Amino acid sequence: MSTSAWGLLALFLTVLLAAAWPLGIWLARISSGVLPNWMHKTEAPLYRLAGTAADRAMNWSQYAFALLAFNALGVLVVYLLQRWQGWLPLNPAGMVAVSPDSAFNTAISFVSNTNWQGYAGESTMSYFTQMLALAVQNFLSAATGIAVVFALFRGFAAKSTGVIGNFWVDITRITVWVLLPLSVVFAVFLAGQGVVQNFDSYKEVTTLEINKFQQPKLGADGQVLKDGKDQAILEDAQTTTQTLAMGPVASQEAIKMIGTNGGGFFNVNSTHPYENPNTLTNFLQMLAIFLIPAALCFAFGREVGDLRQGWTVLAAMTVIFTVAVIAITPAEQVGNPLFTPLGIDQSSSAMQPGGNMEGKEARFGINASTLFAVITTAASCGAVNAMHDSFTPLGGMVPIVLMQLGEVVFGGVGSGLYGMLIFAILAVFIAGLMIGRTPEYLGKKIEVHEMKLTSIAILVTPILVLAGTAIAVMAGAGSAGTANPGPHGFSEILYALSSAANNNGSAFAGLSANTPFYNTLLGIVMWLGRFGVIVPVLAIAGALASKKRLQMTAGTMPTHGPLFVFLLIGTVLLVGLLNYVPALALGPVVEHLMLWPTT
Repeated sequence: MSTSAWGLLALFLTVLLAAAWPLGIWLARISSGVLPNWMHKTEAPLYRLAGTAADRAMNWSQYAFALLAFNALGVLVVYLLQRWQGWLPLNPAGMVAVSPDSAFNTAISFVSNTNWQGYAGESTMSYFTQMLALAVQNFLSAATGIAVVFALFRGFAAKSTGVIGNFWVDITRITVWVLLPLSVVFAVFLAGQGVVQNFDSYKEVTTLEINKFQQPKLGADGQVLKDGKDQAILEDAQTTTQTLAMGPVASQEAIKMIGTNGGGFFNVNSTHPYENPNTLTNFLQMLAIFLIPAALCFAFGREVGDLRQGWTVLAAMTVIFTVAVIAITPAEQVGNPLFTPLGIDQSSSAMQPGGNMEGKEARFGINASTLFAVITTAASCGAVNAMHDSFTPLGGMVPIVLMQLGEVVFGGVGSGLYGMLIFAILAVFIAGLMIGRTPEYLGKKIEVHEMKLTSIAILVTPILVLAGTAIAVMAGAGSAGTANPGPHGFSEILYALSSAANNNGSAFAGLSANTPFYNTLLGIVMWLGRFGVIVPVLAIAGALASKKRLQMTAGTMPTHGPLFVFLLIGTVLLVGLLNYVPALALGPVVEHLMLWPTT
């Protein structure tokens, strides 16, 4: 990597740690309920409205039922708002109802914190839908993920209680005292930097240049004229105007990043200057994505009474993240070797001047684009400031791999840490087999029941990714959506299923996924990928909460320090990645070999 790339990475990690530490302290207080008295009084009416109380704890099955019912209701509300948006207010562009299959996909997508978008936001969703359906779920889906990891914290810290908290209390406190304050501050900053925040109608403006293009020629009856091959006849046209979309963007952009949601107000997401105006907003958007996931590691250490445990998990995440940045950046800096024989490369070296800039914003360049790509796919955010479909084969493989690891490298808010803790449980079990001891983690014995649930939680997403990819490849409606033949087309499908099952939401944009086939398939995969992991995680939390917390002895394996960091990393790589090696070989690996022939 270049010196500037190393500098950007170092600056990012330094600022991240400095910001995450105090937030981690606050998150630990939210989890344990140690709040000022005025906050408790403010919450009380909300709990009475929900028919619960702050001191009414739930066992894991009650917690899971409340979570699933709440999110199922969210899917219904988001679906109906899309279908009815033509009759609802705040629709200055006159958006019509979203199609049933797209509404189904989008409802599950935003409720599951995936934010997969098969549509163009500025030409599909009204302001009302963007705010009341999508932005609201950005808050609630993020709060759900944090609530689950709070429940797991309590499972480790509890002493034979069998309860893991109250879902309604958790989701209220997380939304009101964490997500809302952070989002308000960030939204005000973004608006000050030029991110749009209004309810104006779309603006028709005069362009500086005449825009020339081709469009289908219409006959006297207003229908498209076609040639003998049934292809539309094109005619030259030009325009001196452009329509600029408006809307309440800054408010949605803030929670989009802070909640690791990723769904953009505009079709091109954070490449759009109305969402991401300059290098400062770009840096702080990257920081916002990792802020809560990193802070939760510090909160975890405080909740279990050992700060070293939080640092250990954070160290494992940081090592994998850094390696991913080191892998992707040189791949994009080298560029496309097929351009050199065409005379495009005028340099004396094998590198293109500027590297592979296809699909990247000139405002940000390769270093900031590749760092953003790693952050957004490591953190299950899915926001993009460059088009991943235009990356080199190995450059594009890095985001795929980060998703396929289970989104545990920082990961989504809450979901990243509870995913990594599942791998930590597996790591201590493997270590226990090696040394002939019953495995323990944080004073809790890891036995057969916990390992069965751990296996389910780890295997859900690989099954969904590989089975879904196989179905899409074999189905005519699936293969028809690819924009490229051969291995890159396969990579587009593999990326989509990896993104959906692991609740990321980014895409190789060459895949035309807004079809009944993909909207249905990906919707099902997103729901199962989210809640098929959450339910066993909550069951593990309940099982751990019922166990006595054992005292550490001389024979207890330490779960902190460099040795356990590398044991945890090894478990993530071996267990999380090996399932996908054949699929990766068929896609990005083969494409790389075609790009760089050996003869």
